[in-house]
Amino acid sequence: MRFTISDRMRKQAHSVIPGGSHTYAKGDDQYPKLSPGFIERGSGCHVWDVDGNEFIEYGMGNRAVGLGHAYAPVVFAAKKALEQGCNFTRPAGIELDCAETFLASISGAEMVKFCKDGSDATSAAVRLARAYTGRDLIALCADHPFFSTDDWFIGTTPVDAGVPETTKRLTVTFRYGDIERATSLFAAHPGRIAALILEAARASDPPPGYLPALQRLCRANGALLILDEMITGFRWHAGGAQRLYGIVPDLSCFGKAMGNGFSVSALAGKQEYMRLGGLDHTDRPRVFLLSTTHGAETHALAAAIATMRIYQSEPVIEHLYRQGEALRRGLEQVIGRHGLDEYVRIVGRPSCLAYETRDREGSPSQAFRSLFLQETIRRGVLMPSLVVSYSHANLDIERTIEAVDGALEVYARALDEGVERYLVGPPSQIVYRRYNELPKRPACVSSTPPEAAGLIRSA
Repeated sequence: MRFTISDRMRKQAHSVIPGGSHTYAKGDDQYPKLSPGFIERGSGCHVWDVDGNEFIEYGMGNRAVGLGHAYAPVVFAAKKALEQGCNFTRPAGIELDCAETFLASISGAEMVKFCKDGSDATSAAVRLARAYTGRDLIALCADHPFFSTDDWFIGTTPVDAGVPETTKRLTVTFRYGDIERATSLFAAHPGRIAALILEAARASDPPPGYLPALQRLCRANGALLILDEMITGFRWHAGGAQRLYGIVPDLSCFGKAMGNGFSVSALAGKQEYMRLGGLDHTDRPRVFLLSTTHGAETHALAAAIATMRIYQSEPVIEHLYRQGEALRRGLEQVIGRHGLDEYVRIVGRPSCLAYETRDREGSPSQAFRSLFLQETIRRGVLMPSLVVSYSHANLDIERTIEAVDGALEVYARALDEGVERYLVGPPSQIVYRRYNELPKRPACVSSTPPEAAGLIRSA
């Protein structure tokens, strides 16, 4: 498998694009040297790079593509909308159609406002919570990897250059599943916390009663509960993880699979809070909630409508769970056959799987992750994670298991002989690192991969 054109393009890209990519998780530092640098096209769960190499893909646009690449009904809807123009001086009628379709899916929400990415939605939720409560502090879950590119979140990570110290002090953290820790935050900052923001779940379900207890805690202390459903929305359940877990948050944020890869996201919530961004109230100051020139582009909303209606009428979620479980079962069998249960682990919900890679000492290893990626890529599978789509057929699952089987043979030899004997080029790195490092070839880097098991950051 050759990457001649990709390698040439990489050099050009880094000279005109900081990092060579517009998304950190897609950057060259996240992949081994022997990997496709640029994707040319995709269809279903298959992608082709600029060198013509074909792969079964499991990143699915960082979980944004739930149905499959270039999914025909979604593409048709977007194309039809584009033929009528995509951006006007006044709202387009499709904005109302999309809002009603969304609210029919996310039954706990009463109002919605669309934007383009997850960061805009979560930051708008934070601003709204601060305006409603008159408080400054935001409490976020330290166990969840990413909420926003904005200062209120990035200031909590090692990559906090450029974030004022005064801004950093306005965010506090709590641990997932630990209601006592969250309670202690309110005791430590009485009357100051505007909202708690977290994902409903990640690798495993929340502890019994945890989300309702968190909501009661917020209500008792005058704070709002914000659920980030960028990943869980349209993957845990067609109505979001909030429907699955029986919780109605004050505000919630959606994106990613909502438009099957098209750029659209949403801030949704109860009218009591959302109305502050509107024109009809006189009892409180106005909130400059979201005002994006491209937030309601017609083709993106058309794609979202088509996607949500497919989720409503077809067994998308059931397919994700079924194929994910088949993938997990097959991979665990080959891992066990190679005697690697302590070194390679499949984690997460069947509809959103990931994997962990460990070295001989059992420590998380970027070097072994890079080797695993290198060897699966060599066998025609691109799997920074193990996220299935509606387009992953049985044959794709079978071929993936075969590819992993072959990759694990190399993994086992590398455990005995040293990963540096098999890995071409330096290991991948974590996104949340304070400084860049010169390329080097250590066997182990004790950290967890960003897309496979969550971007690492300090609590």
